[in-house]
Amino acid sequence: MKKIFRFLFKGILGFLGLLLIAFVVLKLFYNEDIPQGTSGKPADELASKILDAIHHKEFTEANEIHWTFRGVNHYEWKLEQNIVNVYWDNYRVSYQTEYPQTSFAFKEGKQIEGEEKQNAIDYAAVNFNNDSFWVVAPHKIMDIGTTRQLINEDGKEKLLVTYNSGGSTPGDSYLWEVNEMHQPIAFKMWVSIIPLDGIEATWSNWKMTDGGFMLPQNRSFFGLEIPVTNLKVLPSAN
Repeated sequence: MKKIFRFLFKGILGFLGLLLIAFVVLKLFYNEDIPQGTSGKPADELASKILDAIHHKEFTEANEIHWTFRGVNHYEWKLEQNIVNVYWDNYRVSYQTEYPQTSFAFKEGKQIEGEEKQNAIDYAAVNFNNDSFWVVAPHKIMDIGTTRQLINEDGKEKLLVTYNSGGSTPGDSYLWEVNEMHQPIAFKMWVSIIPLDGIEATWSNWKMTDGGFMLPQNRSFFGLEIPVTNLKVLPSAN
């Protein structure tokens, strides 16, 4: 029995050692400093071109966006009402995006209170901030609390967007690359939840939604597809 435990212990140590080596190699490879560029009018002009290319005005007039993330969290985002219904397991939270303290939480259809309610609201908030970003991030490049810089890199104009406030992880930065039509095709990330600097995700296969604005159909990270499914847009009734 001792030999078995010794073998398992050595195996676990070996596996952890391989993970550590892999992390060190990745950290050496993804260790870019955040680039510095030109803020003000030049950056905002590029941002405006990007928003025009994806029909952002129509996005601001949308009624609802529905999607499922990772096959676990389902969202019904009512943009005009600043409410998103978040469903997972046997929970539902009616999350008030502007005034989270007024949110409601339910378990198995019954309203819950106290610590369980707060835990459910916190879960809804953190996951909505992350999961919605992977759906509509290009539409958020001029949100309140953001700053922008025009970056000239590899002979291309790119847009660095930093989120100084709001969301779950203020201070995150994203360097957007666009195609000749100014549609975003990728960004590099400097974010607090990922200990790798300058890692890239791609955005592709842009399609017009029923709301009259564009969203990508594919998003990938490390070659793996970001699991956004059941995406549906309900246009405004006006």
